[in-house]
Amino acid sequence: MISTTDFKNGGKLQLDGDPYIIVEFQHVKPGKGGAFVRTKLKNLKTGNLLERTFRSGEKFDEPDLLEREMQFLYAQGPEYHFMDANTYEQLFLTEEQLGSTKDFLKENMVVKILFFQGKPLGVDLPLFVELKVVETAPGIRGDTATGGTKLAKLETGGTVKVPLYLEEGTVIKVDTRTGTYVERVK
Repeated sequence: MISTTDFKNGGKLQLDGDPYIIVEFQHVKPGKGGAFVRTKLKNLKTGNLLERTFRSGEKFDEPDLLEREMQFLYAQGPEYHFMDANTYEQLFLTEEQLGSTKDFLKENMVVKILFFQGKPLGVDLPLFVELKVVETAPGIRGDTATGGTKLAKLETGGTVKVPLYLEEGTVIKVDTRTGTYVERVK
């Protein structure tokens, strides 16, 4: 059981049968009446944000969550295949389950998959991935790093905005949280 006194950012709890993660919380002790906790929760199944207020000392169940490291093997049509390196158990997820993370999945990449009651919820990618630019407009002589951006297609099929001087075949570092270009890899 989790009490409101145990709340912390990133903490997980089960509410109305769904797993939630605490995005933000604030203990409030008004001059009159009992103390309460104001929270922002994110549903791990749907991704929706929920603002809720709880009485101080209220208790909640801990969600049945399990995080496993799995290796991305390959994509076949709309299915993405993963394997647990310890048990060799294989699992596939659909494009809908992956969402925008599919744009940065590279073969043989090790990712963390979160399971709730034995069912996969989502994939956590490493914070930064190195990917090759396979298609972009040609770089023009004289373009500088601060001169603007253009779209570049990556080897995984995703697209990011990159500086004008980058050319096809360049390996770049991408922030997977925001889907933005970070730097050129040498």
